[in-house]
Amino acid sequence: MTVGLVFDKQFLLHRAPYDHPEHPGRLTAIWAGFEKRGLVQLCEHVRARPASDAELLAVHTPDLIRRIDATATRPFTQLDPDTYAAPESAAAARLAAGGLIDLTLAVWRRELSGGFALLRPPGHHAEADQAMGFCLFNNVAVAARAARAAGASRILIVDWDVHHGNGTQNTFWDDPSVVYFSSHEYPFYPGTGAVEEIGGPGARGATVNVPWPGGMGDAEYEAAFDQVLLPIARRFEPELVIVSAGFDAAAGDLLGSMRISPTGYGWMTSRLKTLAQGRLVLALEGGYQLDAIEKSSAQCLSVLLGEAEENGGVRRAVSPIATHVLSEVVRVQAPHWPGVFSE
Repeated sequence: MTVGLVFDKQFLLHRAPYDHPEHPGRLTAIWAGFEKRGLVQLCEHVRARPASDAELLAVHTPDLIRRIDATATRPFTQLDPDTYAAPESAAAARLAAGGLIDLTLAVWRRELSGGFALLRPPGHHAEADQAMGFCLFNNVAVAARAARAAGASRILIVDWDVHHGNGTQNTFWDDPSVVYFSSHEYPFYPGTGAVEEIGGPGARGATVNVPWPGGMGDAEYEAAFDQVLLPIARRFEPELVIVSAGFDAAAGDLLGSMRISPTGYGWMTSRLKTLAQGRLVLALEGGYQLDAIEKSSAQCLSVLLGEAEENGGVRRAVSPIATHVLSEVVRVQAPHWPGVFSE
């Protein structure tokens, strides 16, 4: 088995007629970096195919699907101040969701050892009935629902994008079979993701939010994994891990103010490989500084391939404010995970 890689040139046709941070150059930069490092030929290409209405309806309303499909008949559609659709965008969005479904199911079935999906448009802000935050369909949520339908009983979704994945959180808000963990800048777009947001009445503790102030880096993210995510994950025992892999928490990103290094992203990927018997899929979300997303994505793929193993970067002290945030997360989550934080 090897790692599956999803990439389709149709993703590059999703573009605005004006300068927009979510542009095709993001994917071409990552792909060029993969090729330069000789990573592409080590992977198995997984062809993107359009998600069906039935697959999208597992997350989205019929009205949203109709509205996105209708943009194909117009010269350009501004869906909200941040979110656009070119005539080719609806097809790209269906390909992104369908490609991630097939990659995820191949990893679930052990046909692939892991996967990385280079997708546009991204997805984690898309709500059941609303495109928003550069996102049309919620790729990760759609893929997780498909994996549940294929027999995966427990799925962990890790969202390390600098923005909180409101759409993914809301999709699984009352679903105890999916744990959603997000580390994100807060308060920041879209305004959700407070510590106290822990899931609905049937799934208390299955939503785990680590809302950071700006300026957090490798040490803080490693602490969040070690003190919160991994203890919960080991108790939950996921059968599959899907990552909303935004690289806009990287140092130097144009929209965020975090400081994760490529080594830090590699370390997080390496730690997640220890879960679910290694069934791990990364799906691209944000990331707007081209050098940062190219290097960070390549580091993650190298770890997936076993070409690099990360044991953490140069350790520095975790900031006092991060220590406070993590203590608050533990305080709020502990009643819903008895014994996890005292072991």
